[in-house]
Amino acid sequence: MPSQDKKYFTPQEARRTLPLVKQIVTDILYSASQIRTIAESLDGNIAGNEKILNLASQIDSFIKELEEIGCLYKDGNFKIGLVDFPAVINNNEVMLCWRSDEDDIMFYHSMEEGFSGRKLIPEEYL
Repeated sequence: MPSQDKKYFTPQEARRTLPLVKQIVTDILYSASQIRTIAESLDGNIAGNEKILNLASQIDSFIKELEEIGCLYKDGNFKIGLVDFPAVINNNEVMLCWRSDEDDIMFYHSMEEGFSGRKLIPEEYL
Protein backbone atom coordinates (compact mmCIF):
# COMPACT_ATOMS: atom_id res chain seq x y z
CA MET A 1 0.00 0.00 0.00
CA PRO A 2 1.26 3.49 -0.81
CA SER A 3 2.51 5.63 2.04
CA GLN A 4 0.86 9.01 2.63
CA ASP A 5 4.05 10.99 3.22
CA LYS A 6 6.27 9.48 0.53
CA LYS A 7 6.85 11.20 -2.83
CA TYR A 8 5.44 9.24 -5.77
CA PHE A 9 5.95 10.07 -9.43
CA THR A 10 3.51 9.65 -12.26
CA PRO A 11 5.28 8.59 -15.47
CA GLN A 12 4.71 12.14 -16.76
CA GLU A 13 6.31 13.70 -13.66
CA ALA A 14 9.27 11.32 -13.86
CA ARG A 15 9.74 12.20 -17.54
CA ARG A 16 9.82 15.91 -16.70
CA THR A 17 12.81 15.27 -14.41
CA LEU A 18 14.60 13.13 -16.99
CA PRO A 19 16.80 15.85 -18.56
CA LEU A 20 18.24 16.71 -15.12
CA VAL A 21 18.43 13.05 -14.06
CA LYS A 22 20.27 12.18 -17.29
CA GLN A 23 22.87 14.89 -16.66
CA ILE A 24 23.42 13.80 -13.05
CA VAL A 25 23.76 10.14 -14.08
CA THR A 26 26.20 11.13 -16.84
CA ASP A 27 28.28 12.92 -14.18
CA ILE A 28 28.14 9.86 -11.89
CA LEU A 29 29.23 7.46 -14.64
CA TYR A 30 32.02 9.79 -15.81
CA SER A 31 33.38 10.19 -12.26
CA ALA A 32 33.23 6.43 -11.69
CA SER A 33 35.06 5.84 -14.96
CA GLN A 34 37.80 8.25 -13.84
CA ILE A 35 38.11 6.36 -10.54
CA ARG A 36 38.52 3.05 -12.41
CA THR A 37 41.17 4.58 -14.70
CA ILE A 38 43.16 6.00 -11.78
CA ALA A 39 42.85 2.74 -9.80
CA GLU A 40 44.16 0.74 -12.78
CA SER A 41 47.16 3.07 -13.14
CA LEU A 42 47.96 2.59 -9.46
CA ASP A 43 47.68 -1.22 -9.68
CA GLY A 44 44.88 -1.15 -7.12
CA ASN A 45 46.95 0.70 -4.48
CA ILE A 46 44.33 3.44 -4.04
CA ALA A 47 44.39 3.92 -0.26
CA GLY A 48 44.25 7.61 0.51
CA ASN A 49 44.50 8.72 -3.12
CA GLU A 50 43.25 12.32 -3.01
CA LYS A 51 41.87 12.38 -6.57
CA ILE A 52 39.86 9.20 -5.97
CA LEU A 53 38.55 10.52 -2.65
CA ASN A 54 37.43 13.75 -4.37
CA LEU A 55 35.71 11.86 -7.17
CA ALA A 56 33.99 9.54 -4.68
CA SER A 57 32.77 12.59 -2.78
CA GLN A 58 31.42 14.06 -6.02
CA ILE A 59 29.57 10.81 -6.77
CA ASP A 60 28.07 10.90 -3.28
CA SER A 61 26.88 14.49 -3.91
CA PHE A 62 25.35 13.51 -7.26
CA ILE A 63 23.48 10.61 -5.64
CA LYS A 64 22.17 12.94 -2.93
CA GLU A 65 20.99 15.32 -5.66
CA LEU A 66 18.99 12.46 -7.22
CA GLU A 67 17.50 11.67 -3.81
CA GLU A 68 16.48 15.33 -3.40
CA ILE A 69 14.56 15.02 -6.68
CA GLY A 70 12.88 11.94 -5.19
CA CYS A 71 14.52 9.14 -7.17
CA LEU A 72 17.09 6.49 -6.27
CA TYR A 73 20.37 5.55 -7.94
CA LYS A 74 20.47 1.75 -8.11
CA ASP A 75 23.61 0.88 -10.07
CA GLY A 76 26.17 -0.24 -7.49
CA ASN A 77 28.74 -1.01 -10.21
CA PHE A 78 28.43 2.50 -11.68
CA LYS A 79 28.36 1.17 -15.23
CA ILE A 80 24.76 1.35 -16.54
CA GLY A 81 23.25 4.30 -14.65
CA LEU A 82 20.08 2.72 -13.26
CA VAL A 83 17.54 5.02 -11.57
CA ASP A 84 14.23 4.17 -9.87
CA PHE A 85 11.33 6.56 -9.31
CA PRO A 86 8.77 5.59 -6.62
CA ALA A 87 5.30 5.33 -8.17
CA VAL A 88 1.88 3.78 -7.69
CA ILE A 89 0.39 1.52 -10.36
CA ASN A 90 -2.83 -0.42 -9.78
CA ASN A 91 -2.78 0.82 -6.17
CA ASN A 92 0.58 -0.92 -5.60
CA GLU A 93 3.83 0.78 -4.70
CA VAL A 94 6.28 0.18 -7.56
CA MET A 95 9.39 1.72 -9.08
CA LEU A 96 9.45 3.35 -12.48
CA CYS A 97 12.75 2.21 -13.88
CA TRP A 98 15.17 4.00 -16.24
CA ARG A 99 18.65 3.12 -17.53
CA SER A 100 21.08 5.63 -18.98
CA ASP A 101 20.98 3.90 -22.37
CA GLU A 102 17.20 4.40 -22.65
CA ASP A 103 15.59 7.50 -24.17
CA ASP A 104 12.43 7.38 -22.06
CA ILE A 105 10.90 5.91 -18.91
CA MET A 106 8.91 2.95 -20.24
CA PHE A 107 9.28 0.30 -17.53
CA TYR A 108 8.40 -0.36 -13.92
CA HIS A 109 8.97 -3.18 -11.45
CA SER A 110 7.54 -4.27 -8.14
CA MET A 111 9.41 -3.55 -4.94
CA GLU A 112 10.22 -7.27 -4.56
CA GLU A 113 11.29 -8.08 -8.12
CA GLY A 114 13.69 -5.26 -8.88
CA PHE A 115 15.26 -4.67 -12.28
CA SER A 116 14.95 -8.31 -13.41
CA GLY A 117 11.15 -8.02 -13.11
CA ARG A 118 10.74 -4.97 -15.37
CA LYS A 119 7.46 -4.67 -17.25
CA LEU A 120 6.13 -2.05 -19.65
CA ILE A 121 4.17 0.69 -17.89
CA PRO A 122 0.46 0.03 -18.57
CA GLU A 123 -0.96 2.27 -21.29
CA GLU A 124 -3.52 3.87 -18.96
CA TYR A 125 -0.66 5.27 -16.82
CA LEU A 126 1.29 6.77 -19.70
